[in-house]
Amino acid sequence: MVDKIYFPQPILPSQTGRVNKQQEPSTSFEDVLAEKIKFSGHAQQMVNKRRIDISPGRMQRINEAVNKAEEKGARDSLILVDDIALVVSVKNRTVITAVDQPNMKGKVFTNIDSAVIA
Repeated sequence: MVDKIYFPQPILPSQTGRVNKQQEPSTSFEDVLAEKIKFSGHAQQMVNKRRIDISPGRMQRINEAVNKAEEKGARDSLILVDDIALVVSVKNRTVITAVDQPNMKGKVFTNIDSAVIA
């Protein structure tokens, strides 16, 4: 299971020095990602099993790669980011599987119609 990472909004003092109580509730990093790219159950298992680091920076690059694939009309794309490969359903914006560098050798990626190097 993925632990939620929270990026709380800073509490800023108002002009009178009192705490501003009209702030929006903090949003978890996982909730933000859910709006963009989702991971299938299988992909999440592979990420956990292979200890693949999906940092916020990588997620942004993956999202941008999926956007580029979508612009070109791709349906299922191989996304290469640093030392990981992801097969993504572009239409559903869902990562189908994830493979790290040590497990890539000898792998054949099928049922894709595009590749994006991010």
